[in-house]
Amino acid sequence: MFSVFANAWKVPDLRKKLLYVLLILIIYRIGCHIPLPLINVKDLLDYQAGGTQDTLYSFLVGGGTGTIMAMGIGPYITSSIIMQLLTVAIPKLEQLQKEGEEGRKKINQYTRIVAVALACLQGGGTVYTLSSFFVYRNFLVYAMATLAIVTGTIFIMWLSELLTERGIGNGSSFIIFANILSGLPSGVLYFWYTGVDSDLWTWIKILVVLALFVLIIAFVILIQDGERRIPVQYSKKMVGRQMYGGSSTYIPIKVNIAGVMSIIFAISLLQIPQQIDNFVSSENLTRVVRVLAHTHPLGAVLYVFLIFCFTFFYTSFAINPIEMAENMRKNGGFIPGIRPGKPTSDFIQKVVDRLSWIGAVFYAVIAMIPTIIEWIFGLRVGFGGTTLIIVTGVALEIVKQIESQLLMRHYKGFLNE
Repeated sequence: MFSVFANAWKVPDLRKKLLYVLLILIIYRIGCHIPLPLINVKDLLDYQAGGTQDTLYSFLVGGGTGTIMAMGIGPYITSSIIMQLLTVAIPKLEQLQKEGEEGRKKINQYTRIVAVALACLQGGGTVYTLSSFFVYRNFLVYAMATLAIVTGTIFIMWLSELLTERGIGNGSSFIIFANILSGLPSGVLYFWYTGVDSDLWTWIKILVVLALFVLIIAFVILIQDGERRIPVQYSKKMVGRQMYGGSSTYIPIKVNIAGVMSIIFAISLLQIPQQIDNFVSSENLTRVVRVLAHTHPLGAVLYVFLIFCFTFFYTSFAINPIEMAENMRKNGGFIPGIRPGKPTSDFIQKVVDRLSWIGAVFYAVIAMIPTIIEWIFGLRVGFGGTTLIIVTGVALEIVKQIESQLLMRHYKGFLNE
């Protein structure tokens, strides 16, 4: 991996892209420390130091409580998920998606509009939750703070699109990647301060937990690159006096088809009662929120169940076996030992279902690892399995993007000789 970055740094064009990505991320992290107008920063910091923790969802997509970028890339991600679901449900959006680049541009524009609407709603709720920390408490102050937080979200969306267009890889992934890495030092410091002035047994527990995380990273990398290759044979056909076809290839189907989206869906759904409780402040609802926490046994079971549900749900519209079988039939392709048409689509569906079960079990185990560690060792882990999936996934994607760009420039140089 380090050799790939070293080779990319030697290429002027790639070096500019890497520096551009670094510059955008620095600007973003600076913005994450700019407080909302007329908010009492000292009281807010004291409140956070008193043991208040952000949710995992806000940790992934948010940019810091009480700042102009507090919502981070969250509304844009939620909007993207909504548009993906609507694209399957609404024929007009599905037709737009099939129109190529122009159709995708229109869908992206709709995604931005929905993201701004969600940012206004979520921004108003965030300001209402933090209303006790403002120096002056009136409508104009709350409106100005809401406008600031929505503007910050729009600015992050713009930075994300700049990273996608001029950088390397997906811009939203880079933003989430930066959020996770920014929280990593606090997790390391927690382990350090837990071990200082403690007995030998505490240090043994810390070393065991760190060793587990090293093994988890290796396991995540293995699953991220894992795929099931379905062999496909294309029959020969005569076109004029030339014989075409007769080649063998395969269809790669990844184990992690749904990716981390199933976990994010489950987390966001379980956070709905907590968001309502922030507005209503009901004692009964507060009890429900405690039960739904993933540290509670019932909440943990529900969390795992939702991960399984959303894994199959997301996979169901990410891969269309009927369309894949039809495309193979039109191009004269077939799976050895499987008849074309419905038997082929049934076979692909069977393979996808099996991979979905494997992926769902993998996501559930990885997502519950921080909770299991807290139950067994009594240590609160600041960075968990979900963050490891995202970090390793983004890192592997960056390496692949750089390798492909290096290979492309290698071929260009070869052709110019």
